[in-house]
Amino acid sequence: MNSDDVCAVQQSWKEVVPIAATAAELFYKNLFSLDPGLEPLFRGDMKEQGEKLMTMIGVAVNKLDDIDALLPVLSNLGRRHAGYGVKDHHYESVAAALLATLSQSLGGNFTPALKRSWIHVYDLIANTMMAAAHAESASLHAGAAIFPDRNSPASDAAATVTDFARNRSR
Repeated sequence: MNSDDVCAVQQSWKEVVPIAATAAELFYKNLFSLDPGLEPLFRGDMKEQGEKLMTMIGVAVNKLDDIDALLPVLSNLGRRHAGYGVKDHHYESVAAALLATLSQSLGGNFTPALKRSWIHVYDLIANTMMAAAHAESASLHAGAAIFPDRNSPASDAAATVTDFARNRSR
């Protein structure tokens, strides 16, 4: 992730904020379509859950300029999500749902370059959350693949995230 990614993601998020409720609804529709097994993890009012999601994404996006402040927030979020039953492979479905939602919400403004920027940002978010969850459960494995190869990715977006993760160190 670089400063261009941060700027692009922050600018595009400003376009999502006015339609946050719709974007949240789209996100969960996309997520449960991609991975129906996740639906039971969500108990309670989905409108309220959507508001929490949009707020948390907003906090993360707005703190991208202050990584030292963002990382502890993401670590705490990762530990909490592990307690809800979230596993590493669920982050792939979330990535695919997020990218699909951004594409639906931003339309033609969701360019390939912007998509790559969101993937870079999501990689930071997901890796931080997963590392905290692993540390919490004392099962952090050095060098383990964060986005393991799978025979049938949830979508092209999931494949993109997987490819990015696999190639990010090149």
